[in-house]
Amino acid sequence: MKAIVWRQIAAAWFACLSGIASALDAGNQAPSFDIAGRGGDVKLADYRGKLVYVDFWASWCGPCKRSFPWMNQLQARFGQQGLQVVAVNLDAKRQDADQFLSTTPAEFVVGFNPNATVALAYGVKGMPSSVLVGPDGRVLFVHAGFLDSDKARLEEEISRNLPK
Repeated sequence: MKAIVWRQIAAAWFACLSGIASALDAGNQAPSFDIAGRGGDVKLADYRGKLVYVDFWASWCGPCKRSFPWMNQLQARFGQQGLQVVAVNLDAKRQDADQFLSTTPAEFVVGFNPNATVALAYGVKGMPSSVLVGPDGRVLFVHAGFLDSDKARLEEEISRNLPK
């Protein structure tokens, strides 16, 4: 009996995950969020009309540390053209994120999601993960990981989708 109940729970869990993953297909509406940030609340809806590069990160993630200077460059290069980088931190303790940010500056919006509800809504399976959200709030592109070899492709997606 217990095995049957656990199988049903597992099936329900995987069904939920499948639904989350399909919500991130290109063209679907990006899940909204409203989380605490460094200077107030960070709400995806506040960036409607802009191209938003949503990045999920944690202080212990090596590739995340390497991605921050690049995201600073993205914000500086494309910000005036309508790009907004929004980095969503998933550390359980805010002090871990703050310590990371004291040595790895972020010149873009940073929000904190210690209970990972936003990451779950976006189906994040590893870090860093990023989602490009169009000016209309729809998912344009999903990417996992961060390698130097990824930069050109990501920048091409950003350039191609900047608001006209």
